[in-house]
Amino acid sequence: MSYSFEYIDIILLAMIAGFIFLRLRGILGRKTGYEEDISTSFQKDLQVRKKEAKIRAENFDEKAKTEFIKGAKVAYESIITNFASGNLNDIKYLLNKKIFEEFEEAIKERKKNNFLSETTFVGINSADIKDHSQSNNILEVTVNFVSEIISCVRDKDKKVVSGDPEKIKKVSDTWKFSRDLRSNSPNWQLIETKA
Repeated sequence: MSYSFEYIDIILLAMIAGFIFLRLRGILGRKTGYEEDISTSFQKDLQVRKKEAKIRAENFDEKAKTEFIKGAKVAYESIITNFASGNLNDIKYLLNKKIFEEFEEAIKERKKNNFLSETTFVGINSADIKDHSQSNNILEVTVNFVSEIISCVRDKDKKVVSGDPEKIKKVSDTWKFSRDLRSNSPNWQLIETKA
């Protein structure tokens, strides 16, 4: 009599195993023979991405330039105001390592001398692409900015050391931005500044 329960147990376990097998096969699928070899698939994907990057670089047309200038203006204002306030954390992603370190050093020097920078960003008069080029997968764009800014530097006694807190000054800057076309990030980074 006890033997009949063992047969029932075996049958139940076989049914459960069969059910699990069918569920896994339904979820995971089965091999059909048309699967791509992963190693060759990766090479194909890489070649496709390189072609897309090249096309994007070549198609830096008027629409792309207009979109780039919009973003560059926002980046320019953000960088100017955050540098003046001494807060680089909010704009770190917009600066390459070299520029970040230069800005950080300038802020440290300002703090060491007990100077306080006051900047009011009035607006951008113009922003024009001077040049753009591609080297391998790196696209670089140089932009001439003309902006209006009120700025001054005060010492620890609030005395004006440089600039004028009442006067709007026209400022011309040439900045170079860079972007790795292989990156999924849409952000450009500032890599060079010229006044």
